[in-house]
Amino acid sequence: MTTGRIRPGHSPASLPPRRAILYAGAIASLAAACSAGLAPAGAPEVSAQGEYDFNRGWLFGGRYVAGSADHDYDDGGFAKITLPHTVTPLSWGNWDPASWEGVWVYRKHFTPPRLPGGGRGRVFVDFDGVMVNATMLVNGSAVSSHQGGYLPWPTELTGHLAGGDNVLALIVDSRWLQVPPDGAPGGASAVDYLQPGGIYRDATLRVVPEVFLSDVFVKPVNVLRRDRSVQIEATIDASVVPKGPVRISAELRDGSSVIATASSRVTITGTGATLVTFGITGIGDVTLWSPDTPKLYTVAVTIAPAGRPAHTVTVRTGFREAVFRLDGFYLNGKRLKIFGLNRHQLFPYIGMAAPARLQRRDAEILASELNCNMVRCSHYPQSPHFLDACDELGIMVWQETPGWFYVGDAGWQAIMLQNVHDMVIRDRSRPSVIVWGTRPNEAPNHPALYARARELAHQLDGSRQTTGAMIHYSMDGWAEDVFAYDDYQHRDGDAALEPPMPGVPYLVSEAVGALDGPPTYRWVDSAAVLAVQALLHAQVHNIARSDVRYAGLLGWAGIDYPSYEGGIRIWDGLKTPGVVDTFRAAKPGAAFYRSQRDPSAHPVILPAFFWDFGPESPSGPGPDAMIATNCDRLEIYVAGDHIATGTPDSARFGSLAYPPVFADLRVDGTGMPELRIDGYLRGKLAGTVRMSADTGRDRLVLAAEDSSIQADGSDATRLTFRAVDAHGNQRRFVTGLVHLSVAGPAALIGDNPFDFGAYGGVGGAFVRSKPGRAGPISVTAHHPRLGSSKVQITAAPVI
Repeated sequence: MTTGRIRPGHSPASLPPRRAILYAGAIASLAAACSAGLAPAGAPEVSAQGEYDFNRGWLFGGRYVAGSADHDYDDGGFAKITLPHTVTPLSWGNWDPASWEGVWVYRKHFTPPRLPGGGRGRVFVDFDGVMVNATMLVNGSAVSSHQGGYLPWPTELTGHLAGGDNVLALIVDSRWLQVPPDGAPGGASAVDYLQPGGIYRDATLRVVPEVFLSDVFVKPVNVLRRDRSVQIEATIDASVVPKGPVRISAELRDGSSVIATASSRVTITGTGATLVTFGITGIGDVTLWSPDTPKLYTVAVTIAPAGRPAHTVTVRTGFREAVFRLDGFYLNGKRLKIFGLNRHQLFPYIGMAAPARLQRRDAEILASELNCNMVRCSHYPQSPHFLDACDELGIMVWQETPGWFYVGDAGWQAIMLQNVHDMVIRDRSRPSVIVWGTRPNEAPNHPALYARARELAHQLDGSRQTTGAMIHYSMDGWAEDVFAYDDYQHRDGDAALEPPMPGVPYLVSEAVGALDGPPTYRWVDSAAVLAVQALLHAQVHNIARSDVRYAGLLGWAGIDYPSYEGGIRIWDGLKTPGVVDTFRAAKPGAAFYRSQRDPSAHPVILPAFFWDFGPESPSGPGPDAMIATNCDRLEIYVAGDHIATGTPDSARFGSLAYPPVFADLRVDGTGMPELRIDGYLRGKLAGTVRMSADTGRDRLVLAAEDSSIQADGSDATRLTFRAVDAHGNQRRFVTGLVHLSVAGPAALIGDNPFDFGAYGGVGGAFVRSKPGRAGPISVTAHHPRLGSSKVQITAAPVI
């Protein structure tokens, strides 16, 4: 075991090596911010005792006016809200940055809790994300401030609290500021994605002993050897000096079973932070974490000062080794081809203020529906709830510091380095995170800055490589461990990739995107444009799988997202390169990803075309219609007549696990014939897909992703309504208004009525619970031609 003292106000030179990196190589303004105490590390998950949900009971006063953060300000006219929250109402598109670019005020009245079992304690409030900058006042006195919208902000309140009613006020500055990823002179249009302001992630109140664990880093080492162990770095924060040595212990648990333990004693000689490192050995056999076996273990670390309350922190981890090499990516000693997508954490109507359920659902879509083994968190650290789901589902993660195409002045760069620090501290115990994005996305060359960011990540973690998406196919100015390239080549209508950069590990960080020219891959686009998305994604993944030097490929993009980027490829305020749309409805482009799975578990037959014989396709889908499938053979029938046999196109897509099928579907549409596709595996019928051309049989389908939500005022589930044919296939070009009605203890979040014609036959909304109000919820959608559809949801009591 080793220990180190960290005292407020000490110079970097006096710090132990592991903590000196907080300052190493950073420019002057970063050092000033750290020494001023404005750079707290992310708080770990704490045991249930002493942790309180702080999302409910907030008051939102709108734009800040002088005095509105004072303790005695009359907030009777403020709106009652529950976190997460966005400062302005939003639609599914056409977001206006001017509506949130201002200074706002939130207030919350609360009575300070005590330690479980009584006794004195220290009180902290943790904000997971506030967009963009914020100042905290408690009972009218400024306590803390924070810059940047994507990382935690824990603050101690202990010395600022009074008995009885206390008021915590947050002044939230959501203007365009010199804070990553913002700061470019072009304003909101200079960044590819929009960032509505507000307290858009969770808040938690913690009560801990006077001597407690402020951070625990759990790092499995030598995981492929019999002498594997778990290295623990625990930071003890003491406001009083305990008498005698303090016992610190750790348990490695598999569920409720204890696998191995370790303990030691540390002498704390002064107030402040003390770093303790020790290890758990004698672990024996474990199940390695991987996309196929996302096995998680927990490590519980406890300090027990004599005569004082004990404190325990529990951290989840997994045993895995992830390494990028010249001949590909290796997980647990075996080469694994990366197959994934990029993801933005943006949602219609609510911006980034999505509760845990919706964040987790995005991970489920990527893993279970799109068969991805990796996601890039473009272009900022994403929700802890999303990452929790990645840990559990086996999705590998590229976690990226905030940034997009711009590097600002010395102050901006200081915040960038602080973001790298806080990102690594927050997520370094997660098995899902396999690489740190320490270079802002597609940013101009600042090799000295990026070298400092890389070194910072290595010193804080030491178990992962670093990367950063490059827009130039050149190593000039490159300073990371893995060369990642955003490769958007199209040659003669087909997608292409540059060969791997020689001499370095190589990953394609983005590919495909949107076609040059007007916005693409919308439901209102032509069938040919929508179909080509699936083809292009299949082409780039086929290329990436054809050469072991490619670690793999992350397609652009998983989900459509709101943007304002100078009007480039913008449609109604959206960018639409996603293989699923903003309502998370799968486009034809998703068919390729959905087909890349073991057919023994789930046979897939997904046409990347529509069956409507409209003005754009009077003779059907055409001579080279793509069907994404994992079947051995397809038999295709029109109006009951066999017209083609399709087999996987291994000639063009031989490197894919499951190549698509292409068929000549030039058909006489007279009489609106029905299409049937039978899929066979090893000679046996495995599945059938039918498509109807008869629009007279079309209907409206409303679906809720969850049958139950928690009645806490934050929880929500997504509604999706679609125009479909008689067999449930998407029908486009449907006009008219869809009216929604909700009965029961819930609020509808969405445009009501929704204009089908404007979006293209798909729409969505959210149902959010009301605090403390449980009971049945009924939602009905109605269209004048397609009829009505209804779903039932339950708001369950919070236990």
